[in-house]
Amino acid sequence: MRPTRRASRLISVLSASLLALGAMTAVTPGAQAAASDVSTVADALKKGPVYVDPAASAQLSAGDADALAKKIKDADKPVMVAVLPADFPKQDLFTDLRTKTGVTGVYAIRLGQQFDARADSRVMSQDAVKNLTTSVQGENVTTQLNDFVDTAVRNASGSAPSAWGAGGGDSGAPVGALIGIGAVVVAGGGAAYAVSRRRRRQREDEQRAALEQLRVVVDEDITAFGEELDRLDFHPAEPGADDAMRADYERALDSYEKAKQFMAAAQRPEEVRGVTEAVDDGRFSLALLAARREGRPLPERRVPCFFDPRHGPSVTDALWAPPSGAEREVPVCAADATRLKDGVDPMVRTVDTGYGERRPYYDAGPAYGPWAGGYFGGGILPGLLLGTVLGSMMSSPAYAADYGSGYGDFGAGAGYDGGDYSGADFNSNDFGDFGGGGDFGGGGDFGGGGDFGGGF
Repeated sequence: MRPTRRASRLISVLSASLLALGAMTAVTPGAQAAASDVSTVADALKKGPVYVDPAASAQLSAGDADALAKKIKDADKPVMVAVLPADFPKQDLFTDLRTKTGVTGVYAIRLGQQFDARADSRVMSQDAVKNLTTSVQGENVTTQLNDFVDTAVRNASGSAPSAWGAGGGDSGAPVGALIGIGAVVVAGGGAAYAVSRRRRRQREDEQRAALEQLRVVVDEDITAFGEELDRLDFHPAEPGADDAMRADYERALDSYEKAKQFMAAAQRPEEVRGVTEAVDDGRFSLALLAARREGRPLPERRVPCFFDPRHGPSVTDALWAPPSGAEREVPVCAADATRLKDGVDPMVRTVDTGYGERRPYYDAGPAYGPWAGGYFGGGILPGLLLGTVLGSMMSSPAYAADYGSGYGDFGAGAGYDGGDYSGADFNSNDFGDFGGGGDFGGGGDFGGGGDFGGGF
C-alpha cells in the first residue's frame, strides 16, 4: 500500500533530519586520509570536539579520543582538542584554526610531543588558559588531554555547538519506523514542553535563592571596602599628592561604585563574580596608593588572602591543608602568614550555610563559588579548593551548568551562550603565536620552550 501524501511528507522530513544527524557524527580518528592543512582539522572540529590526525593516531587511541569527546559533550562546553603530528604546518596555527572553524571556544593542540592552548577571552581568560596549560606540561598525552579537559570544561563559559549533539541514524530506516518516530515526537511535544517549563521555573527559583544567600556576604564585602575608603583620609588636593596617587584613588572609587551597581543589577548567582572582581580591583588600587604615600616600592598584583579577601591582597604563599585534605600553597596576607608560621589557625571567613550555622566559605556549599571566583580567578581556584566541599562540587559538570563555571574571564562571559559558528565576536588578539603556555598576545615559543620559529 502506498503511503498517503501527508505520510510521504513526514517520511521526507524525518529522513532529511536523520541524514543531517548522521553528517554530524564525530570524526573517528584514523578514518580519513592524513590531514594536509588546517581546513581538514577545522572541518572535523565543526562536527565533534576531538580530532586526531591519522599521522598522530599512535598518540591517542580511538577509544581514548571517543571518551574525551564524550566528556566534553556531556559538559556541553566549547572545548576542542586536536592531536597533530610534529611536522604539521605551524605558522599561525591557532589563528587560522579559529578563523576556519568559526567556533567561539577553547582550542587545545597536542603537536608531536608538545602541547599548548588558546581561547576566546569571553570563554576563558588569558591567565586561566596559561595557568591551565602550564599545569599539564610534561604529562603523557592521554593524562595531559584528560586533565586539561577536566579543568577546561569546569572553567569555560558558553555552550558547545549544536552540531556536536550525539547521534545520527540510518538513512535507510523502514517507513513504518519513521512514521512511528514522527508520531512519538508529535504526541510527546506537549508533555516535553510542560516538563521543560517546570524545570526552568525550578531552576529560576533555585537561582534566586542562591543569589539571596550570596547577597549577604557580598554586601559585607562592599561595606568593608567602603569603610576602607573612609579610613583612608586621602584628599586629591593634599600636599604631596601627585597624579599617580589621584589616579589610584579615582580607580578605587570607581571600583566601589561598580561593585554596588553590579550587585544591584545581578539576576543570577554567577553575576556576583563581577562584583567581587570590582572589589578586588579597588583594594589593589588602595594598596598602590598606600605605597606611593609612604614612599614604599609598589606592590605586585596578587590575588587576595585566601582565608578572607577582606584582608586585602596577599603578600606571600604559605602551606595549608583543610581538615582531612592534602597540603597546598595558598596566597595569604601578612597576618595570616604569621599565624600559620606560629602554628595558629588563620582568620578564616565564615558564611551562613542556610541551616543556622556558619562555616568557612569553602565548606559552605556551591552558592559561594561565584563569589570566590571573582577573587581567585585565572584558573587557580580549583587547585586552592581541592579537598574542600566547594572544590568537590565544582568538579562536576552539574556545578558548571548551575553556576556559570567560568573561573577565567567571567566579566565578558556572564550569561554567554558561546560555541556558535560565528566569527562576529572573534578577537584575533586572543589567538596570537603558538607558545608561552597560553600567553595570548605575548608571542613566544610553543609550549614555553620549543622554538618553532616563524609566527608560531
